[in-house]
Amino acid sequence: MRSKRIAAFFDFDKTLIEVESGRMAMKWMWDRRMILPGYMLKVLAARILNKLNLLSEERLIEIMLTFYRGRNLDNFRQGSEQFYQDYLKPSLAPAIIQRADFHKQEGHFLVLVSASIRYLLEPVVADLGFDLLLCTDLEEGEDGFLTGRSKGPVCIEENKRIITLKIAGEYGLDLENSYAYGDSKSDLPLLDLVGHPHVVEPSNALAKVAATRGWTVLTHR
Repeated sequence: MRSKRIAAFFDFDKTLIEVESGRMAMKWMWDRRMILPGYMLKVLAARILNKLNLLSEERLIEIMLTFYRGRNLDNFRQGSEQFYQDYLKPSLAPAIIQRADFHKQEGHFLVLVSASIRYLLEPVVADLGFDLLLCTDLEEGEDGFLTGRSKGPVCIEENKRIITLKIAGEYGLDLENSYAYGDSKSDLPLLDLVGHPHVVEPSNALAKVAATRGWTVLTHR
């Protein structure tokens, strides 16, 4: 019987990268006049409600995805590599990149698990040598244009757990001896799955959980 592989699961925003990729993407699109002020106000209001715990992370992302309604995905794919080089790569967290390099040297199966959108993350995975990308996909309609909704579940909170369990079976991963890295309480369903959970610059809520359970706490640098 083939032995199971040890994996290392990395959240992206504020874990592998020091910033929120969604904010950077909006700045990139705002600079190119692709976003209308009305949409920005809607997202700002949703972020405020989220901070007040009146709106879930999943619902916030669903609101942000409405930007893509009626647009062509290929137009975004074409600029994704340049966006990564100009906006995301300079904000990669050095200490967490070192952790990813360590796992790669150990022969571990590297997985990026993020609520962010696939076209934004594909250049990251290619550049850093990850083995698998679990993320949010955009739904395309029969006319070939985006619907402004996700294809399948948004890859966040409990959905991260469900998706990770599924691929663990498909790829023969040993979760008990695997590692996971996350920064917020929404990463708990993922962190709880592995034998070696690590928190990175954790939110107050996650810091309390980490202190109670004796989890390793890391910084970006």
